[in-house]
Amino acid sequence: MPDTPTSETAKPHYAGHRARLRERFLKSKGADLADYELIELLLFAAMPRRDVKPVAKALLARFGSFAGVMNADPAELQKVGGVGETAAVSLMAVRQAAERLLQDDVMNQPVLGNWQSLMDYLRVAMGRNKTEQFRVLFLNRKNVLIVDELQQEGTVDHTPVYPREVIKRALDLGASALILAHNHPSGDPKPSQADIEMTRELQAAGEKLGIQLHDHVVVSRSGTTSFKTLGLL
Repeated sequence: MPDTPTSETAKPHYAGHRARLRERFLKSKGADLADYELIELLLFAAMPRRDVKPVAKALLARFGSFAGVMNADPAELQKVGGVGETAAVSLMAVRQAAERLLQDDVMNQPVLGNWQSLMDYLRVAMGRNKTEQFRVLFLNRKNVLIVDELQQEGTVDHTPVYPREVIKRALDLGASALILAHNHPSGDPKPSQADIEMTRELQAAGEKLGIQLHDHVVVSRSGTTSFKTLGLL
């Protein structure tokens, strides 16, 4: 009579699925995986003793898309059944990895000739934030990005910006030009009147000291808006 597998030797029902999913990923480098399957892969190590397919599908249902899951707050992620702190950290790490990869494409590079890469980076870094952030990109005389700095963080619809502090920081860094960026959590990338007034004040302060303002970009989950393109600079 054949031996009956014990609880210690029997493999869980999802073990074969995990192996097949890993094999598919290695063959296609992930190109043929559905969003929920990619999330499954990300959860494997964090949840080694659980069938993660239902968890992955529940995450997509709650947050609406792969990007929604990757940009979710850790506390919100953990409201999905089965997702603990370890799993939340695993998912958040993917977003940080993507941000750093895109940042690497623009740092120490002439950004004016690499504009789309810069927009891609800003959308990942800021586009889905739930509070406003104000970022300054400091450029040298060759328009190479030398410092990418988050200056301020505010509420859902306001970030305090002090032009004198921005210009002082540019002088400290030896920067010759600036690109400003801030996000609109509302999803509307249209500049507000306050955005326009602050930008013009900062532009005037920089011109007196030989610091050029190339552009101010408003970032949202729906896209980006350039002050220069709108004729505001």
